[in-house]
Amino acid sequence: MSTVDLAALVRTIPDFPKPGIQFRDITTLLADPAGFADLIARLARIARPLDADLIVGIEARGFILGAALANALGLGFVPVRKAGKLPGKTVGVDYVLEYGTDRLEVHEGQLARGARAILVDDLIATGGTALAAAQLVREQAATVLMALFAIDLPDLGGRTALEAKGIATSAILAFSGE
Repeated sequence: MSTVDLAALVRTIPDFPKPGIQFRDITTLLADPAGFADLIARLARIARPLDADLIVGIEARGFILGAALANALGLGFVPVRKAGKLPGKTVGVDYVLEYGTDRLEVHEGQLARGARAILVDDLIATGGTALAAAQLVREQAATVLMALFAIDLPDLGGRTALEAKGIATSAILAFSGE
């Protein structure tokens, strides 16, 4: 399958969640068995040489891609959740959004000191959530080897923001615009 074929499986929903936004909906790609398998295989080809210890998936669609990638690589999976979603004792980081703040958390002790992690999410836009997840991983004395995404929206500068913080970044697809 080509990247053009994969991109064709991503549904664009205009004016969601607000006017002017072209929402890139990956659920249509996930529902296509060949497309989903190809996406995970492509992510695995990028991730495998990094010799990671675990995959860290960012809520929510990063759970889907991250868990599938962890399985493909024979690695463990750690979910990064929004505040109040994990049942055990957590550690977290607050971060700034366009209109306020939010918090990401992991279970305390789930990221071992010195662990080598790959961050995974479905899409990189401005990079705020991915930067917060990377900070959370680093604050647990683990290393972020790379941030992997199915989709990059390069016009929004997220990849540039991550790379400015020393985080190697890769995406399988790119779409222009917001």
